[in-house]
Amino acid sequence: MKLLVLRGDGIGPEIVSAALVATEALNRKLDLGLTYEDADFGLASIEKNGDAVPQETLDKARASDGIICGPHDSVAYPPPHDQVVTPAGRLRKAFDLYANIRPARIRPGVPAHVDKMDLVVCRENTEGFYADRSMFAGNGEFMPTPDMALSIRKITREGSARIAETAFQLARQRRCKVTVMHKGNVLTLTDGLFRETAFDVATRYPDVTVDDVLADALFALAVRRPQDFDVILTTNLYGDFLSDLTAELAGGLGVGGSINAGTDVCAAQAAHGSAPDIMGQNVANPAAMILSVAMLLDWLGGRHERADLKEAALCLDAALDAQLADAAGRTRDLGGSLATDAFAEALAERIAQT
Repeated sequence: MKLLVLRGDGIGPEIVSAALVATEALNRKLDLGLTYEDADFGLASIEKNGDAVPQETLDKARASDGIICGPHDSVAYPPPHDQVVTPAGRLRKAFDLYANIRPARIRPGVPAHVDKMDLVVCRENTEGFYADRSMFAGNGEFMPTPDMALSIRKITREGSARIAETAFQLARQRRCKVTVMHKGNVLTLTDGLFRETAFDVATRYPDVTVDDVLADALFALAVRRPQDFDVILTTNLYGDFLSDLTAELAGGLGVGGSINAGTDVCAAQAAHGSAPDIMGQNVANPAAMILSVAMLLDWLGGRHERADLKEAALCLDAALDAQLADAAGRTRDLGGSLATDAFAEALAERIAQT
């Protein structure tokens, strides 16, 4: 099974390398048969190829079983690269990665802002208010006059149904509860369609409890009673905001794993950015990237009916929990002193010994 490695910008190469050290320890321990191939991506690719995501990279991604994708710093890209779809967006469009899955869970030893939380934000990833996701051609934001800016939001029954299916299937693997987050009381057509479609899908999952909460209320409840939620199903913009909030409540984006998944392709990509201010210093926390790879392995295990990959995902997650529970085993952002590479080596040793 081949994984394509896109190292990205800023701290991307450092945290991706750390994730590969841990993944390779699993590969050896469980004889998973994983192989890796690098491809050009991001600023280095612009300098080399004149394109952040050249066609060769897309071709390699299409021929791979999964993608490990480091963060990118598209805000620093020179013209005209700063005016086009971001590198992650290029992957999303090329492979229709419609499901952005972001768990938030309290982990032993990680300073958190709440006492109990174990939830997953299941975010629709191809529609909504985001300007690059609303149109077949052109942009969803435009200015009819210099003093007026408009934005078009797209919600479709098909897009809503497939992310709802993902959420209900995920809930069956957890605590069998889905909460639909929307603002249908004011956005009656768009959020109304999303809610209606979600409840239509719910009829096919009688074993899963479903309710719905207005978006503003859910933000408050996520702070006050996050333990009440299991899988939160929502649209693009709400999910983007909420998943950052829940990750921060659980200890920060540094422990926020994330995948972007479609029907046939899945990319592991930590929710945080490229942190150019600490690039090259070997101090970045690779936990979120490692958790994202664990999620990718779990997705691949389900996709290919391979119990060993699902076991590998559980093993990696448990080893990371044990690593973070040890004060001496953390990076400096979590109160420890380990460098990025030292964290990865310690985790790999822990995996080998369990």
